[in-house]
Amino acid sequence: MRRGVVRWAGFVLVMLVLLPISGWSAEDTGNVTPVGRYAAVAEALSPFLERERRDKGLPALSIALVDDQKIVWAKGFGVADRAHGVPATAATLYRVGSVSKLFTGLAVMQLVEAGLLDLDAPIDRSLPDFRPKNPFAMPITLRQLMSHRSGLVREPPIGHYFDPDRPSLAETVRSLNQTELVFEPGTRTKYSNAGVAAVGVAVEKARQRPFDESMRREVLGPLGMDRAGFGPAPATADGLMWTLDGRTFAAPRFALGIAPAADLSASVVDLGRFLEAVFADGRGPGGVVVKPATIRAMQRPQFGAEGGFGIGFELGTLAGRKRIGHAGTVYGFATELAALPVEKLGVAVVVTRDCAHGTTRRVADLALRLMLAARDGAALPEIPRAEPLDDGRARALEGRFAEGDDGVDLVERGGRLFMTPLRGGTRVELRRFGDHLAVDDRLAPWAEVRVLGDRLELGGRSFPRVRAPAPAPSPPKFLPLIGEYGWDYDVLYLLEKDGRLHALIEWFFLYPLEEVGADLYKFPDKGGLYDGETVAFRRDEVGKVVEAKVAGVVFKRRPLPGEGGTPFRIKPLRPIAALRVEAWKATPPRESGAFRAPDLVELAALDPTIKLDIRYATTNNFLGTPFYSTARAFLQRPAAEALVRAHRKLARRGLGLLIHDAYRPWYVTKMFWDATTEADHRFVADPATGSKHNRGAAVDLTLYDLRTGRPVPMVGGYDEFSDRSNPDYPGGTTLQRHHRDLLRRALEAEGFAVNEAEWWHFDFKDWAAYAIQNVPFERLAPAAPRAGR
Repeated sequence: MRRGVVRWAGFVLVMLVLLPISGWSAEDTGNVTPVGRYAAVAEALSPFLERERRDKGLPALSIALVDDQKIVWAKGFGVADRAHGVPATAATLYRVGSVSKLFTGLAVMQLVEAGLLDLDAPIDRSLPDFRPKNPFAMPITLRQLMSHRSGLVREPPIGHYFDPDRPSLAETVRSLNQTELVFEPGTRTKYSNAGVAAVGVAVEKARQRPFDESMRREVLGPLGMDRAGFGPAPATADGLMWTLDGRTFAAPRFALGIAPAADLSASVVDLGRFLEAVFADGRGPGGVVVKPATIRAMQRPQFGAEGGFGIGFELGTLAGRKRIGHAGTVYGFATELAALPVEKLGVAVVVTRDCAHGTTRRVADLALRLMLAARDGAALPEIPRAEPLDDGRARALEGRFAEGDDGVDLVERGGRLFMTPLRGGTRVELRRFGDHLAVDDRLAPWAEVRVLGDRLELGGRSFPRVRAPAPAPSPPKFLPLIGEYGWDYDVLYLLEKDGRLHALIEWFFLYPLEEVGADLYKFPDKGGLYDGETVAFRRDEVGKVVEAKVAGVVFKRRPLPGEGGTPFRIKPLRPIAALRVEAWKATPPRESGAFRAPDLVELAALDPTIKLDIRYATTNNFLGTPFYSTARAFLQRPAAEALVRAHRKLARRGLGLLIHDAYRPWYVTKMFWDATTEADHRFVADPATGSKHNRGAAVDLTLYDLRTGRPVPMVGGYDEFSDRSNPDYPGGTTLQRHHRDLLRRALEAEGFAVNEAEWWHFDFKDWAAYAIQNVPFERLAPAAPRAGR
């Protein structure tokens, strides 16, 4: 489960987790019409929320606003169940992740009030079988566990965030006996889902009943949260997963073993009732949950420092006022529960997109600011809005801004500008905000960024523009470690960046690793999801790396197509000979409209230094069969001339273009489609609409070294059906990614656009001006003599 503090060059990112869900009826929307002065708040927020939902790709969003003892507005936006068109409402049940910890905190404090638990007694008095290795003199206490000061690992070895097998809570916590404390108890904050899971076992033992049953009877029921619950339940909202390279897929629905830290399902109305109880000094509609002194004590820092954590509550400030609450993000969902306890104003917001905690945090803080203004009778503050950058501005801002190893990289992608911190964290988008920039991304809260000349200002820091180190080959010792590990729904990438091994974990969070021993590396000590924890690699009997043990969690190495230099192959669904006969007999789709006359020219005739490696004229292709009788490459003349311009510009860098394919007769496209499974159809064109290759306006290519004549290293191989083929795939080495990006920039500068699934495939801007063709190479004009440069 995700949750931690990620330092973001002057501002803080917070992240958490969640799980299951229950029923919904069309009649029970739970929506609350805005009350009194909050009608203006709802009127201002509604278009903003719908715009955020659309712009950030959030299928569903629900929100509830609370003023003291009353929910003053609650509403859903978008669709909670996409397959059935069920709208999101205020009653929609969502996975709310680490917001669960607030309720576990209430359960603990009930038992403290009853004298059944002691916050400051060694935990082994309550849990004698709980014995993680503790090399320090200080024992672990409940207070430390609930305020993330125990020094425990983030995740237990089993029942962790990635574990789909959901062991019992007791088994999950027992597995912590295999671990060792990362830091001395009480000395520093280290977020730990494992620690809150251990608290849940203490609650079970003290109540002598299962955790979920105890929570339903003693906490959720008295709070009036009758439909909320811990434990597996039918889901009503679909969670959506996404990746940095642009893929989306349905979120997995398995329950986690760390139930007390992550397993609550609730609606925003349910969360609003929790806030009402907080403002009522611990009283819910079903009676007293905890005493007034207890609920206030939970909201105070437990170890002397302002901010940080209380008992369950995360503590901070907003507009100079005390802010309490918690955030949650888990597979497919993100939640923010926030309150100003002195003013008794609160908000709950949930969205159905993984790790969109930047959006939920921004919405919650903005809602609280608007509510403050409305309560005080002041004008509502303007809602800031950023706009897209133009391509030229984004490219001009690219570069590294840093002092030493602290700073950020700015990188343009398709006209958008992204920022990544050098010391670890996550990539976020920058957009235009007036004369400056702003972080406007689902992964991080809104923050203003200024670029003044050759300096970038962010969060009170100023960084000069510096030259990033020239890309160099990866240190050889990293090469066996680089790759993918883990599960389809949560891939761990080990990659090399700037001469250091990095871990990209939980899809979005990139951290430099420090080598501390043979096949043993360490996360940074501060500012991350897994601060202070290690990555240990295990090899098999022949020395091949087979797993990475990250913070005690085993990630199995994932085999990748074409890894190790072996040619990528698939088995055709039917014999190629039969597919060839059918394709020859078939007719391309009919097209209407005016098209330019075809003017296919042979690339080899335009520049003698353009090299050919036409894979479909050989057996070295994904089907292992020749499809062309000769190795030739044709493009429509404007595309061909643009390609030559790119090639000649690259020559200044000592590089040239190596062509794998260009014009492709339609019958070959049909053979590819009919030979390939539906799951792999994203890598081949549908003959029903034709390929841009069929129009002579697409090219497959790579780079070669002019000095050696050899292809340069890329992240993945040509025609490899894998995620490594994505033009934004984050893995590999610095040099591989550099060459891939250099090829992209050279082609884009001449009017080509990269294919979203294939780094080697580029479409010319005027492709739609040409009709589909089905002329075999043998019937095209013979090559003209090669011209000199």
